[in-house]
Amino acid sequence: MSAAPESAEALGLTCLAWLIADEELLGVFMGATGAGAEDLRTGARDAAFLASVLDFLLMDDAWVRAFCTAHDLPCDAPMRARAALPGGAEVHWT
Repeated sequence: MSAAPESAEALGLTCLAWLIADEELLGVFMGATGAGAEDLRTGARDAAFLASVLDFLLMDDAWVRAFCTAHDLPCDAPMRARAALPGGAEVHWT
């Protein structure tokens, strides 16, 4: 089950703030995405950008655990939020 789009965007924004607070991980995110400081500011209002933040987080289980622990969330919360944002529909191969 996925989250509602509004709560998914809120969780994406929380994740972005968490990412910004970690200089090392923020550098990895910016290097991987090519995002700059202005992109972070404008992206905070863009559901597709917040989806990319969650995509990045979901690349590493340790990052997911750290984020969820820091915010007292179940470890599947980022995945459920990602599913509710643009491009998050599950792929069906049949």
